[in-house]
Amino acid sequence: MNELEKMRNGLLADFTAPDIQESFRHCKTLLAKFRMLSMYDDEYRTILEELIPGIPKSAVIMPPFHCDHGNGIRLGEHVFINANCTFLDGAFITIGAHTLIGPNVQIYTPHHPLNYLERREGKEYSYPVSIGSDCWIGGGSIILPGITIGDRTVIGAGSVVTKDIPSDCVAVGNPAVVKKRLL
Repeated sequence: MNELEKMRNGLLADFTAPDIQESFRHCKTLLAKFRMLSMYDDEYRTILEELIPGIPKSAVIMPPFHCDHGNGIRLGEHVFINANCTFLDGAFITIGAHTLIGPNVQIYTPHHPLNYLERREGKEYSYPVSIGSDCWIGGGSIILPGITIGDRTVIGAGSVVTKDIPSDCVAVGNPAVVKKRLL
């Protein structure tokens, strides 16, 4: 198993390894071009489809956008991601259909070792994040590694999601807690 495969599978991976560094390089080169575009430019869709393979035609990401690899992002139909979002996609980030992501939302999958000596080695774990369909993630929210958010859930602006949030509810705060059931 190479380091990229380890990273995608939640194992301790060396992010200085050539395969991971090449993935970073490819992504950052595309993001530099993407940053200069609007969604109305001819190159917008071409670069977006190279950055995030398999992205549905109906999904929209507003520049600027930041990610580590791009190929670790899986989007459903009609997903809208507003400007200045950061998706650290060491593990997969999956977002269901018709979900709206506000501006400045940050989704993290990497998790560094707690032992400071191990952190010096350039290795980290990555845990997948899954957001259901028909969700609304308010601007400025932060979603931590390994989190699952259920379908039709609303995360209030500025919330920090540290634990899984079930379907059909509103969660807000730091840490985000369920404040209301929607059904």
